[in-house]
Amino acid sequence: MYNSIVMVKQVPDTANISGKVMKDDGTVNRAKLPAIFNHEDKVALELALQIKEKYGGKVTAITMGPPRASEILRDCLYMGADEVYLISDRKFAGADTLATSFVLSEAIKKIGDYHFVFAGRQAIDGDTAQVGPQTAEKLKIPQITYTEEIKEVNTQKVIARKKIDGGYEVVECKLPVLLTVLKDIVEPRPFSSKRVMAFKNAKSLMDLEKLTEENSLLYIDDLVHEYEERGLLIKTLTMDDLELDPKRCGIKGSPTKVYKVESVVLAGSSQTKVEPTKAAMGELVDQLMTDHIFG
Repeated sequence: MYNSIVMVKQVPDTANISGKVMKDDGTVNRAKLPAIFNHEDKVALELALQIKEKYGGKVTAITMGPPRASEILRDCLYMGADEVYLISDRKFAGADTLATSFVLSEAIKKIGDYHFVFAGRQAIDGDTAQVGPQTAEKLKIPQITYTEEIKEVNTQKVIARKKIDGGYEVVECKLPVLLTVLKDIVEPRPFSSKRVMAFKNAKSLMDLEKLTEENSLLYIDDLVHEYEERGLLIKTLTMDDLELDPKRCGIKGSPTKVYKVESVVLAGSSQTKVEPTKAAMGELVDQLMTDHIFG
């Protein structure tokens, strides 16, 4: 049996940038963009579920984000995750990859009992591909990046194929290990209708607190107990729960910030028709070399 922890992320849909998407402090104004499940993380979850089906074990999904990030944790439950954690605190806001990987690594340490940590290669809102490797470093475990296939797993090691420039490598690594995966290696499974019905009302502590604010007849302790009993409580980890140093979290722990976000559309200003003749092709090659496009 092999237990997996999957790092997933709710990301702004960068294909639909509109309005003022940057705040004055250099962080993304996520309220201005629709939120979606980062696709590569969904692929990572699928790989973890396949290992569970083949070898047994448990799959735990975790995400760091604002309260609404619990939406993708419900998606994880719909796909087959056994347990989910929302890592959320106002003091985590504005984190770069360094601060994010620190919080995630501490959460993984607290959850414990894992053989694999999975993550997508990168998130579409940053494209840095840094959080996975930085998390592995802080956990002091080996990592396999750009994973294309898991070929074999046994009690001591995993054998995986990873993409490299011009081809691939087959690597052997001891457990536990962190793997980042590519977006097209497997097709994430659809939601299970039975699991949707079972977990559609799953809520985080923050969701329950909002309910008590809206209804004075509800009490948070009673709600938490009720949802725990029904298996519908999305567990929440805050800075206090993880006992973290505030100086290493959020903006305070982030030495970098985004300067500007732009939506760039590439379009050609003109087009030229090239006849399928030897002379025309020769002229095209000459022009490309003159323009230093190649050659």
